Amino acid sequence: MITPSVIARLFISACLAGAFAAPVGAADAPPPAGAIAVRSGVAPRIDAVRTSGVNVVIFNRPIVRLRASVLGVSVDDRAQTAEQRIRSLLASPGEHKVSVKELPQGAAIEIDDKFAVAVLNEDVENLGEIAVATTAGDAARALQRVIAEMQEAHNPRAMLRAAGWSLIATVVWLALLWLLRRGVRAIGRRAIRFAEAKGERMRAEGHEIVQRERVVQIIRWSISGLLWLIALLITYKWLGYVLARFPFTRPWGEELDDFLVDTAVGMLTAVAGSVPGLAVAIIIFVLARVAAGMAKSFFDGVQSGRTKFTWIDADSARPTRRLASIAIWLFAVAMAYPYIPGAQTDAFKGLSVLLGLMVSVGASGIVGQAASGLILMYTRTFRPGEYVRVADSEGTVVALGLFTTRMRTGLGEELTLPNSMVLATVTKNYSRAVKGTAFILDTVVTIGYDAPWRQVSAMLVEAAVRTSGVVHDPLPRVFQTALSDFYVEYRLVCLALPTEPRPRAELLSSLHANVLDVFNEHGVQIMSPHYYTDPDDPKVVPPGKWYEPPAKPPQPPG
Repeated sequence: MITPSVIARLFISACLAGAFAAPVGAADAPPPAGAIAVRSGVAPRIDAVRTSGVNVVIFNRPIVRLRASVLGVSVDDRAQTAEQRIRSLLASPGEHKVSVKELPQGAAIEIDDKFAVAVLNEDVENLGEIAVATTAGDAARALQRVIAEMQEAHNPRAMLRAAGWSLIATVVWLALLWLLRRGVRAIGRRAIRFAEAKGERMRAEGHEIVQRERVVQIIRWSISGLLWLIALLITYKWLGYVLARFPFTRPWGEELDDFLVDTAVGMLTAVAGSVPGLAVAIIIFVLARVAAGMAKSFFDGVQSGRTKFTWIDADSARPTRRLASIAIWLFAVAMAYPYIPGAQTDAFKGLSVLLGLMVSVGASGIVGQAASGLILMYTRTFRPGEYVRVADSEGTVVALGLFTTRMRTGLGEELTLPNSMVLATVTKNYSRAVKGTAFILDTVVTIGYDAPWRQVSAMLVEAAVRTSGVVHDPLPRVFQTALSDFYVEYRLVCLALPTEPRPRAELLSSLHANVLDVFNEHGVQIMSPHYYTDPDDPKVVPPGKWYEPPAKPPQPPG
């Protein structure tokens, strides 16, 4: 049932909403009956929705921040309407006296008893009457300051005085820049002369230890950077001072001063706040340094032979030390990460994600190479100094790294082989087939069936014995590795010393030369015959020629 009281409440709400969203011209009109009712204590119901908020700005100065949407009127419309209403009230003649009047929903700020803007409970996030009163009081003082600055802007004497002070400040600013430039130049000349004098003294046998041009360039860059820094600070202060002299730009000048002070205070506060965490991070890194030093001392002892263990040898001590150091430092970084200044910022987290993505995408091949190197190290496939054959490459292992293996061939070439390729290829280790430090040296010859095999074997052994660098104990041996259709294949196997100054290729060449000499001395042809028809005489060796020199018949026992 609609009663007179309900009709009155609806009328009051409509009038208050019209006051919030009234056009510019409505600000000069007398307040409606609904507004008078609000000031007299009637409490209409207002449905408000709180948002992030919009500032009401007059004469470049923020007055109040509105956060509530009322009866379908958005915050932007409320702020725009309030700005238009305040400008209209300030443009109209009058004393322009600012006052605050309490409302059941908050507080109203008035100019010459005319409604300007309202601060609702939702605008202060429903923090209570004290928050509303404080916000309204601050808005009233800001509005009163705006009125005073507008009056000052229309005062010719005040504007001339501000222009005079700005001119004096400009002259002082230019004079300071001129003096700064001359002073910095004088300091630069003195510093350059000092550097040149020191450079003349720091000579060794007529040569400069430190390049004078480089030092002079560094000094010039440093002085130029210092000049620009001081000049920017002076210019910053001059600009803030000049802007603060005029009413319309005074908020900008105040913001410049506040920004410099707030930035400096914020930096000092951040530094002071990060000191405890930084101290913890430093302690963690110091402990990691001590642990890495202890690990290095332990593994250096194993590598030098002072300390011996069954689970690690001298060859694997160095890579194990590196792995242990990497693990220690990674653990230290993981422990110190939360205490590093800026670790919790979004920029630091984004950089960490980017680095992790780059490592995960681009380091797959590197990780595979490192894993192959570790497998070769700890399976002890070969060691530096051993003579091996990897695929088509043959030589002495110079170094076994985490990613590559370096090998020096008999021709003096140094090969760099990826560890993944080495691991995927059959490797022949000639140094592991014998005890001691010798390695196997072998060669193959093919001789026809008409040559006595005992004579061929004896000649090959004699050629090996004549070769310098071949070990005589045990004696070289000859194996008949194949009986082909037209010839017999003989393989000479002997041991050679890796400490011999001649490389393997030269040693093998000397062995081949001695084989040729021995066969020529005994009149035996090194030939692999091929023919299409059977010979007239069978290619056999009669028993009387079985022991042709240098072969010797077996001696009777005793």
